[in-house]
Amino acid sequence: MVTEFSQSDHQFMQRAIELAALGRYTTTPNPNVGCVIVKDNQIIGEGYHRQAGGPHAEVFALRQAGAAAVGATAYATLEPCSHFGRTPPCADALITAGLSRVVVAMQDPNPKVAGTGVARIRAAGILVDVGLLALQAEALNPGFLHKMRTKQPYVRLKLACSTDGKVALANGQSQWLTGAAAREDVQLFRAQSCAILSTAETVKADKALLNVRSEAVTCLENGDIRQPLRVILDRRCRLTGHEPLFQQSGDILLCHAGPAEEWPELASVSPHSSLQVTRLRLGLDAVGQLDLKELLTMLGSRQINLLWVEAGSSLATSFWQQQLIDELVLYQAPLLLGADAMPLLKAGGLQQLSQAPRWQWQDVRQVGADLRLTALLKTGATPE
Repeated sequence: MVTEFSQSDHQFMQRAIELAALGRYTTTPNPNVGCVIVKDNQIIGEGYHRQAGGPHAEVFALRQAGAAAVGATAYATLEPCSHFGRTPPCADALITAGLSRVVVAMQDPNPKVAGTGVARIRAAGILVDVGLLALQAEALNPGFLHKMRTKQPYVRLKLACSTDGKVALANGQSQWLTGAAAREDVQLFRAQSCAILSTAETVKADKALLNVRSEAVTCLENGDIRQPLRVILDRRCRLTGHEPLFQQSGDILLCHAGPAEEWPELASVSPHSSLQVTRLRLGLDAVGQLDLKELLTMLGSRQINLLWVEAGSSLATSFWQQQLIDELVLYQAPLLLGADAMPLLKAGGLQQLSQAPRWQWQDVRQVGADLRLTALLKTGATPE
């Protein structure tokens, strides 16, 4: 039986979705979740999950509602949890509060939940309706949901190019193709990510910091910006530890090839720094590059839900050739660089259009003077 949701149901769930989005810079590896408590068609409590280890959205909303929650309706963007983690089960909190109805946007694919939260609330005699604004709720957590379903992070590849699809002049100059507004936009994407992936070549050439520096980002409860893990592919151990990357906050994972005893020592990090540098051995793929599939599996095991890939055309080409990209974020500058400039991707060899991966545009908008195009890989598609 399909539930027919009222206009008020839609209104209150939309508010819960808006609340959930407020945690997008701080909740990882947990999902973004919002909750609204309603009685007599009025909101009496609302909240969102702010930080892993802190109270969940339902708890904040119930605290605000207090004793008035008895007989009320709760709207939650994700199925309330039913297990003990770093916090008690939210399903139990909703039951104890004496609610009469719970509306859930979508079921939680986490195997520790996966329908048991809804079942527990229903077993307590509370009406539960599921599926209101499910697509909007899914869009809140692409990384969390993808990792729960595949055990690998959701891969978001960032590229920037000229109008004619070039990433740099023939002499290698690329700073800056895009304007300040686009670069600030990149900061916000970084801030939503669990990890940022790049290469030693990019770190060396661009003096890249690969951290979050935007004042528009919501901070953690201690006032700090949550810094994503910085993952650097350094097959030949080119980084020394003296690069600016190592002078900024945000832990670093260096990926090398070969036995660890052959890796050169890194320059010491200041003892007063909280920066942690971890070094990891990866195998090589069929063409002698660090194995990206092995990397994704390893990152998934380390609670990396959303991976932001930000490097040059070589790494982008490797992800493209292996069809490891879930989402493409392409910034396009109003410049023409000419035929001798460096192309967006280095691979070629396609003989038929049907061989080219097909993308589905999700969003096109102007960011400052540049365009930002967002696309998802359209699996199994062929040109029309």
